[in-house]
This record gives sequence, C-alpha cells and structure tokens, in this order.
Amino acid sequence: MLHGFEMTVWLSIVTIAASTLIGVIGVWLLGTRWRIVRQIITAYVQFFRNTPPLVQLYFFFFALSPLLSTHSADGLRHPLLNNVFWASLSLSLFAGAFNVEIFRSGIEAIPRTTLEAAESLGFSRLQSFVRIMFPLAFRIGLPAFTNNIVNLVKTTSLAYAIAVPELLYASSQIWSDELNVPEMMVFILIAYIILVAIVVWAMELIEKRLRIPGYGL
Repeated sequence: MLHGFEMTVWLSIVTIAASTLIGVIGVWLLGTRWRIVRQIITAYVQFFRNTPPLVQLYFFFFALSPLLSTHSADGLRHPLLNNVFWASLSLSLFAGAFNVEIFRSGIEAIPRTTLEAAESLGFSRLQSFVRIMFPLAFRIGLPAFTNNIVNLVKTTSLAYAIAVPELLYASSQIWSDELNVPEMMVFILIAYIILVAIVVWAMELIEKRLRIPGYGL
C-alpha cells in the first residue's frame, strides 16, 4: 500500500514537471515564424485535448509499445519500455497540451506594447520570452495552471488500467485478498485529498511569492 502511494507521488511529480516543460516549449514554438512548426503544435494540442486520456493511455501502451519490443534468446518478445514509462509519457503529453493553451492565453493577455518596449531595448525574441513575456504569462495563467496540475494528479489513477503499481492498483491487490474494501476506499480517498491539498498549498505559496503589488497579478 505504501509503495502504491509512493508510486502515485512519483508519477505526479514526473508528469507535472514534464507537462510544464512541454507547455513552455509548446507556447514558445507557437510564436515561431515557421508555419509548419506552429501547425504541428496546434495539431498536437487538438489531438490530446480532444481525446480521452484513458484512450490515449491504451493507444501508447497497446499500439505503440509493441512496435518498440525486442526478441529474447527464447524467441519471446519483450517491450523495451515498461508500463510506468508509457503512463508517464501519455499523462505528460495530455496535461502538456492544456498547459500550452494556458500559457498561450497568458501571453495573449499581455499588452503588445510590452513586447514592443522589449524589442526597442534590444531584446531578442528568446530574451523577451524568457525574461518578460513568459514570467508575466505564467502569473496570469497560474489559477488555470493550478487547476490543470490538480486534475493531472487525480488522472494518475488511470495508470491502473495498464497495471502500473500506483495507489489504486496496489489497493486492489490488497482488497482482493483480504476483503477489506471499505477500509481501502477510505484510505484511497484520504490519500488523494492529502496529495491534492499539498499541491494546492504549494501553488498558492508560489502565487503569493510571484504576486506583484499594484498589478493584480
């Protein structure tokens, strides 16, 4: 049971970090001058935003994983990547698509004159993005970003479907043997409440630290 909770925490940390990185890179590429790159990012966002995360998880594990397998000496096929990797990848891409949109809406809320002022001071596009545009966009999109990562933490329970030994899967192994289902349900519920509460508390702390007095951010 404890190992299942540890796996849920590990899965949450990895997917939050990876989806945030995907969101930052994605919104940066959306501003590039190359049309094909912008179209690829838009297609990625539409694909992962408009399909259920469980279907995406099955697609990665049952459709892509067999393509990346190897044959052992006894002739049996073995996957190169395990179910934990595919769950992490699928959930990160799913939440990352939403992060791209959250950060994009934050950047579009910044007045155009801000970017023009940066350009007049000699900032390159990358410098403007890293030092001015994204920090402001992150503050603007922080409430929506918090909602997204809270949903992501709860969505990690879908990894149960491909036998990742997270909290729900570990609990199912115990209640099948010991017939203590009510106790397991209470533990799972409390564990997720605590985990989400920690995430919300951390994000509120970040929001307070990043707040700019007088700017409403």
